[in-house]
Amino acid sequence: MMPAPNPCRALLAFAALCAACTGPHAPADDGRIYVSNEESQTLSVIDAAHDSVVATIPVGTRPRGVHTGRGGRVFVALSGSPRCPPTMPDAECDRLVADKSKDGIAVVNAATGRVERILPGGSDPENFAVSDDGSRLFVSNEDANAASIVDVASGRIAATVPVGREPEGVGIRPGGREVWVTGETDHDVTIFDAGSGRVTGHVVVDRRPRGVAFSPDGRTAYVTAEVGGTLSIVDADTRRVTDTIPFGPGAKPMGIVVSPDGSRVYVTTGRGGSLVSVDPRARRIVATVAVGSRPWGVALSADGRRLYTANGPSGDVTVVEAATMTVLRRIPVGRMPWGVAIGPR
Repeated sequence: MMPAPNPCRALLAFAALCAACTGPHAPADDGRIYVSNEESQTLSVIDAAHDSVVATIPVGTRPRGVHTGRGGRVFVALSGSPRCPPTMPDAECDRLVADKSKDGIAVVNAATGRVERILPGGSDPENFAVSDDGSRLFVSNEDANAASIVDVASGRIAATVPVGREPEGVGIRPGGREVWVTGETDHDVTIFDAGSGRVTGHVVVDRRPRGVAFSPDGRTAYVTAEVGGTLSIVDADTRRVTDTIPFGPGAKPMGIVVSPDGSRVYVTTGRGGSLVSVDPRARRIVATVAVGSRPWGVALSADGRRLYTANGPSGDVTVVEAATMTVLRRIPVGRMPWGVAIGPR
């Protein structure tokens, strides 16, 4: 006769299984990581539960900025302008021909893995932000010194806003009323009204600003400066720089993301090859980890446990445990990965 099941033993086994699933190295969530590959002209889809590529989607020419939206949509910025790496002389770059018919924002259906349509994105769209309700995109137009406000439903550009020269980073201040756009050549940030597109102010920061992000309460903005090698801390209400944190020799601060509780700011350092963790309250760097060759885009899981960096020349994505700032693994993707975004399964 078989012995009766021991309910306590079953509960202990279940508890052990749960502990294994929620340990420090467990997957942060069961979502998807979307990576834009600038040279491959594709979007890599990574299963976050297994840290493996599960799909590769052709999207169009020079995909760079990538963000997820409501309804299982993934938006990808495409550009028909030629790619000019840092090693290419300006005169040689100027001789290359742009194909403006290839500019736009691809809308990818995450369920089917197909491009549903191409939205207008203005000239040479590089990066952008998505409004909280998913109805509008705010796009930086690098070669036009402008930002385009795109109405998703109608598929039209609702307004074009003059901003600093060579705009790149775009951030929406929490609350959704202000859009901040970095101007690489003017070393500033332009602020405009999200509804009307009216410019309401500028903030001068360090040399060649790239990314912009905000504290969860929206009171503080953080701006990376590639050439300055710093992170500017900006009072978002007064629009004044309150502090500047130097990153040290070799660092080229680029992508940026803020933890859900606001206690950490994470920055990729481009040719510096690392991911840096900053304590914004103490105003100092608390950890640095090598992640790969020229990390650019960075994303953070919704629970704040895992970071993902896109490492261009090495063609991979590095997964970093946020609490310990240790590399968990590197995932091969396409050629020249540029941006990273996180969405649901």
